[in-house]
Amino acid sequence: MKIRFLDNWRKRQGGTRGAALAAAVRTDPEGVAELFAECELLRARAAQCGLELDDSPASLSALDQLPPIWRDDPEELPWVGNDAGLYLGTVLVRTVPAAVWDILAGGKPVVRLGSGREIDVVSAGLDWAMSGSPELSEMYAESAESGPEAKTR
Repeated sequence: MKIRFLDNWRKRQGGTRGAALAAAVRTDPEGVAELFAECELLRARAAQCGLELDDSPASLSALDQLPPIWRDDPEELPWVGNDAGLYLGTVLVRTVPAAVWDILAGGKPVVRLGSGREIDVVSAGLDWAMSGSPELSEMYAESAESGPEAKTR
């Protein structure tokens, strides 16, 4: 995936894609959060089923109820799973106090809660896309319980 601002960061930093993304999270966390929130394929599949994703915890429950048509396409499955994880992370960051995006050394995006706990949202999204378990709403509920009460939307 070519992302111009990340490629520019990598060139200036002389590092890997993961290092460039980590630097971008530190200097422009809102920009990176917006990038992660796009989840274009997941949003398109949800829209095909009449669901508009509004970045709320309730939308995670609605996603859990969608028929998993992406499982019929082995090429689409990992992309939907990746988007589902990034969407879960987006909902966490936007609704749980002190939750922020962070990048692990290998370039993996995680959500860091105020308690310091790291949530590997991409792996959770891939598991959900492949098997439906754990449900995205369950992952949200467990993560939201780890920190202060969720923000109201």
